[in-house]
Amino acid sequence: MEGSNLHFEELACKDEQLNFDYFGKKLKDILGVTKLTDDILRTFGFYNEEKRYNIAAALFADENKYSGIDMARFGNSISEIMDRETYSGVSVLKQYDMAVAMYERYYQYDKIDGIERRKVEIIPEKAFREAVANALVHRTWDINSHIRISMFSDRIEIASTGGLPKGLTKEEYINGFISDLRNPIVANVFFRLRLIEMFGTGIKRIKEAYNGATRQPSFDVTENAVFVVLPSLTTTYEITTDNKKVMEALEGGMRFSSSEIANKLDWSKAKTIRALNTLHASGYIQRRGNGRGTTYSIQ
Repeated sequence: MEGSNLHFEELACKDEQLNFDYFGKKLKDILGVTKLTDDILRTFGFYNEEKRYNIAAALFADENKYSGIDMARFGNSISEIMDRETYSGVSVLKQYDMAVAMYERYYQYDKIDGIERRKVEIIPEKAFREAVANALVHRTWDINSHIRISMFSDRIEIASTGGLPKGLTKEEYINGFISDLRNPIVANVFFRLRLIEMFGTGIKRIKEAYNGATRQPSFDVTENAVFVVLPSLTTTYEITTDNKKVMEALEGGMRFSSSEIANKLDWSKAKTIRALNTLHASGYIQRRGNGRGTTYSIQ
């Protein structure tokens, strides 16, 4: 497929009868389209050259055979599952909406200030929407595995199936550049429905949602997955006593090396590195540089 410049989503769908009620509702609500026709489906790229539905069409259909999103809300540990929902075999638009609805249940609340009511976000909704949209747009659909969203009191972790598209480096991804879209049809639908603003800007918009925040989002890429951690905006550190000591050592806006932190705490280098890696993975601290030039900070 790569050699023939063909994307998986362009392949013919085995199902010849597809319904698009949810897709049609979104078109009406967002774009004012009152009637879903074959011409509109063709405009969105849902037919292949043989005028058959392609896999992209199946992904937006009301029912399909593809994996979706698995969401779990944890308590004090991953052994305590407080809530769990799996959205699979349905339109990717419904997956997106249901994921946002579950986010709203646990990371937003109303607060009364005097006579005014305002919405408080524990984790920025803008960042969560971007992260979920990115996961759906860029994931590999030929792998039978769900996007995994793990919800904790102090963070949300999103693991998307598949590594980066061919031709895109980790640095380009983190800096917000897209050189090759894995699913251009899916991406175009999300763009036209205003669920994403522009191809390749998702990471930048996630970072913008955390402007001025003490804790920043983190991103990691492996050969088979992309990981995003969205920390809460609260400054309460829900971490171990040792890790809290590291946070206290970093307070004040300064950047320190692991050796400097180890000396301040009178710890071994190995213990310090373990704590720093844990805090970085959870989005509590930032890490810059490589090798001996690596430094850490809260801001």
